Amino acid sequence: MPDIARVIEKTSAVVSEVETVIVGKRQVVERALIAMLCQGHVLIEDIPGVGKTMLAKALAKSVGGSYSRLQFTPDLLPADVTGVSVFNQKTSEFEFRGGPVFTHVLLVDEINRATPRTQSSLLECMEEYQVTVDGVTRRLPRPFFVIATDNPVEYHGTFPLPEAQLDRFLMRLEMGYPTGEEEATIIERQRIEHPIESVRAVVSIEDVLWLQEQIKQVYVEPSVREYAIRLSVATRSHPAVALGASPRGSLSLVRCGRAAAAMEGREFVIPDEVKSLAQSVLAHRLILRPEARARGASPESVVDDLLTSVPVPATERVT
Repeated sequence: MPDIARVIEKTSAVVSEVETVIVGKRQVVERALIAMLCQGHVLIEDIPGVGKTMLAKALAKSVGGSYSRLQFTPDLLPADVTGVSVFNQKTSEFEFRGGPVFTHVLLVDEINRATPRTQSSLLECMEEYQVTVDGVTRRLPRPFFVIATDNPVEYHGTFPLPEAQLDRFLMRLEMGYPTGEEEATIIERQRIEHPIESVRAVVSIEDVLWLQEQIKQVYVEPSVREYAIRLSVATRSHPAVALGASPRGSLSLVRCGRAAAAMEGREFVIPDEVKSLAQSVLAHRLILRPEARARGASPESVVDDLLTSVPVPATERVT
């Protein structure tokens, strides 16, 4: 069984440390940490200036990990992402120079501004935690966590993410505007220096790897597992959906549910965890029919519809 007390201690420390920089977005911070503990990745779609970059930096610093940033542009090449072999004249041999993906936390800014070829260079990294260049496969550091941002306002010069790329993201999150009170707190905290400069490592990389193993031990009752599967399967037959969630959707729901349960202090998952995470885990995996979009439907509204129509199981275990 997982050591829930230590899980709570370490995850709470990370969340509290990140919140010194990211004000009033506790759910976003917690879900980003859930994704890291589940060995997944996060896509953040939001307007500029709401703290997407600071979230990635603060999370990397709080876990004592390395951090890299990639600004995706139309002229970016796959080699700029994964690395390239260069000829060393002294040794008369080719030497591999790793790209920004060789890090613990990678921020991919405006991922939809790069060409599909460059976008696809991340697929192997995100799914298999490795890079293959010139026929040689190299392992990435563990943990490896990608936070990609997608600006929904500026559509000029963008390339839509292919379904295979979207499906690689464990969750899609939105940060949103802060309230007036939260904005006042942000301004006050940055009066002398940016709080990101004061973020310290409250856990180690070894702790993160330990937490990832602890999450796997959280119990999932068969009825809860079946509930996650029914939600995912229901997306494929919904009349508004042209392409529903793949089996990766139900798998992701169960994995995220385990992490959320442990962070709440439980050794088992309840249906409420699955319900609360369904929007973040499933919505970005759905491709709607053109006529449904014309009627104003959205992936989020489809997930809401399924959450009301798919029966919620009654579990035997109680808190």
